[in-house]
Amino acid sequence: MRAVVTVIGKDNVGILHKVSEVCAEMSVNIIEVTQSVLQDMFAMIMLVDITDMNRDFAELVDGMTNLGSKLGLSIHTMHEDIFNSMHNI
Repeated sequence: MRAVVTVIGKDNVGILHKVSEVCAEMSVNIIEVTQSVLQDMFAMIMLVDITDMNRDFAELVDGMTNLGSKLGLSIHTMHEDIFNSMHNI
């Protein structure tokens, strides 16, 4: 099972590190990352494997949302099935 994590906001040092840290704490494996900085705006999409996650998926969503609030970023975590359904309509 996989999920998609998107991060958007003002660029700052350590964003990838802090998002990766949440993943590591929950045994979420990062499969692929793409990121870009457009002027001072940071944008990142991560594809993560949640098969061996040691917490409930809702805890991952809440953890990423809370991290985003602390850092002034918009962080959304979506199960791959929902992501695919949204983009196949």
